[in-house]
Amino acid sequence: MTDTPTLPAVSSREWHLASRPVGWPKPEDFAFVEAEVPQPGEGEVLVRNKYLSVDPYMRGRMSDAKSYVAPFELGKVMQGGAVGEVVASNAEGLSVGDHVLHFFGWREYAVVGAKNAVKVDPDAAPLSTYLGVLGMTGLTAYAGLLRTAAFKEGDTVFVSGAAGAVGGQVGQIAKLKGASRVIGSAGSDEKVKLLVEEYGFDAAFNYKDGSVAEQLRAAAPDGIDVYFDNVGDDHLEAAIGSLNQGGRIAVCGMISVYNNTEPAPGPKNLARLIATRGRIEGFLVGDHYDLQPQFVREVAPWVASGELKYRETVVEGIENNLEAFLGVLRGDNTGKMIVKL
Repeated sequence: MTDTPTLPAVSSREWHLASRPVGWPKPEDFAFVEAEVPQPGEGEVLVRNKYLSVDPYMRGRMSDAKSYVAPFELGKVMQGGAVGEVVASNAEGLSVGDHVLHFFGWREYAVVGAKNAVKVDPDAAPLSTYLGVLGMTGLTAYAGLLRTAAFKEGDTVFVSGAAGAVGGQVGQIAKLKGASRVIGSAGSDEKVKLLVEEYGFDAAFNYKDGSVAEQLRAAAPDGIDVYFDNVGDDHLEAAIGSLNQGGRIAVCGMISVYNNTEPAPGPKNLARLIATRGRIEGFLVGDHYDLQPQFVREVAPWVASGELKYRETVVEGIENNLEAFLGVLRGDNTGKMIVKL
């Protein structure tokens, strides 16, 4: 069972949370340290991480407010999605040289229990895609659109944060599933161009160019049936204003408020949901892992054939992990933000 009974001492550079950020995270809220990595115990493997994921939800885990997941602990290494190579194994079913997906990112090396590691095939798809288009962000798009928003053929769909890892996939899946019209919002003219020319959206707009509500009405004069929310704030209010009868809103994230120090005001037009019989529902991808096999069966061929396109923004080096995360909060990334080690 044990491939490597004893290894020389291995040290790992890793990121710790030093203090809980107030408002926008600052470099002094974090510590970049070197720590010795223990030997893998029974049922564990030692993984050398190759790609790390940074995602908006991580900002919530930096707070100690009660939430759906435990906060990061002060003075300890943070967590996140990662793909790496097994360099020592003390577990049945996993051998040195295997590649695994796990949740012990923000570090170079990790000791991972075999039950928390999913073997992935680097020959079937690039390793980084298991953190994005074929990973958690892809499943988030799939479950949120098809299950939470109950998408059906012929729907008009609006996606905010549409050039991000989740949003870009939502719009493309909607088109592949027969949406009559797909509209996206993004934060730059370059991203708007990407949505229309590469991802196949019917229309897109730069939310910095003016009123989101007015731009959405212009792009969807007959209203929308589904809104996939990654932003909140004025985007959510605009979507409610354009919602058709029986419209559905799936709330995936609200990046506009993650760094607020005071509660953000809610949409002023919620009463419109009464007339439209509209529905707003939040969701977490963790509640929909039963869809994972179906998701991979359907989406992997689209990725392989090029029908579903994806982008990655790759930052090199563990030392730049924090800057990559802050870049996600700023909207610097196109598609999935990945850190390559």
